[in-house]
Amino acid sequence: MATLNINGQSMDIGEIDPSTPLLWVLRDELGLVGTKYGCGIAQCGACTVHLDGAPVRSCQIPVGTLENQQITTIEGLASADGTLNPVQQAWVEIDVPQCGYCQAGQIMSATALLRNNSNPNDAEIDAAMSGNICRCATYIRIKAAIKSAAQSMSGTAFYDATSQSETV
Repeated sequence: MATLNINGQSMDIGEIDPSTPLLWVLRDELGLVGTKYGCGIAQCGACTVHLDGAPVRSCQIPVGTLENQQITTIEGLASADGTLNPVQQAWVEIDVPQCGYCQAGQIMSATALLRNNSNPNDAEIDAAMSGNICRCATYIRIKAAIKSAAQSMSGTAFYDATSQSETV
């Protein structure tokens, strides 16, 4: 039997073909359905999870390669008491989702960005988010939510694209 470290817990995945993509183990075997299937070829970002803190596309990672690595899914971002991660909270406050399908992957990429860069500029946000596609084109709100999360994490002002003003 194989086990994976997912969201801080050791989870038994049974006897699964080691070439099975992580996405399908998360969704079908473990019931962690927040990670979405988008394209299946690691181009859209809907299946983004963190692997040892780095954003990766789970649709292309064979589960057999993940021993001793830390996997975090969208379900693992909130604290144990249900308090949302600052990025998740900003997504709610800015009302980012339209259809919402891509949002888990977007949030995972944004969280990784802010872990490594607490005050990204527009170009840095664009670069970090470039692999995440939103068919509803909520990119302006996504960027505003990332800036809002950065602000709430650091206490600095950010530019609110929805009101065209700077807030503190």
